[in-house]
Amino acid sequence: MCEQTLDYLVSRGEIEKRDAAQVRWSHAVNSRSSLKEALTGPTHMLEADIIMRGHDPKEPIMAHPPETDSDITLKEWLEGVKVHDKGIKLDFKSLEAVPPSVALLQEVLAEPSCPVWINADVLPGPGGQATPLEPQAFLAAVGNLPCDTVLSLGWTTGWTAGTDNPGYSWSMVHEMEEICRSLKHPVTFPVRAALLNQSHSQLTWLLQQSDRYTLTVWTGQQDELTLQELLPYRKELDISRIYYDLPDFIRTELTKISSLV
Repeated sequence: MCEQTLDYLVSRGEIEKRDAAQVRWSHAVNSRSSLKEALTGPTHMLEADIIMRGHDPKEPIMAHPPETDSDITLKEWLEGVKVHDKGIKLDFKSLEAVPPSVALLQEVLAEPSCPVWINADVLPGPGGQATPLEPQAFLAAVGNLPCDTVLSLGWTTGWTAGTDNPGYSWSMVHEMEEICRSLKHPVTFPVRAALLNQSHSQLTWLLQQSDRYTLTVWTGQQDELTLQELLPYRKELDISRIYYDLPDFIRTELTKISSLV
């Protein structure tokens, strides 16, 4: 079973074909103003961060640590998205926020037609300093979401300029695959673009383990990357199975160059 995000976008005429590089992203849609801008803009997928409010009333809100408050709650955010046709990617920073957020998803988007992705870092990865969410607790909390909900399961990572940054190791991808092997949901693995060059064999192997699996390539604001590092993945793997959550100018140039090679 392959996930249905591309089929949804193709059926609506949003993208031309099942090419995941054509999908456009909005990031940190964590306020009323950014939500309004994203809903009226050209992007296909809205990414937002969820935490529990740091004071009463305790409820899921749209914010990224170290923020502790927001001008929009998850419920208000979902109600705003509901009347549009954008896909959503909800990024969880704590386990505390997951159960009440899943309940809101099931309440507000009882019969979602748009793509719904649920993201969390659940394993330590190359250079990662943050503490990942405990994988089994996270998966138990989201397990009753509809079968076409995409679970975006990643590793904590770090990247430092001017040093030899390690890639995703064999033990990292083996542990992730073991966690995901029995899941009923489609899974995408968010992977850091600056670490792709040194992780080609490992990530290719991971994709080969199930047709439920995809990659979502992302980049940090300070990361250095070149199109040449992305091209092997674009050329050698199914273009429907690698999303590029990258700045538009990089994503567009990648599709142009790879079509000429």
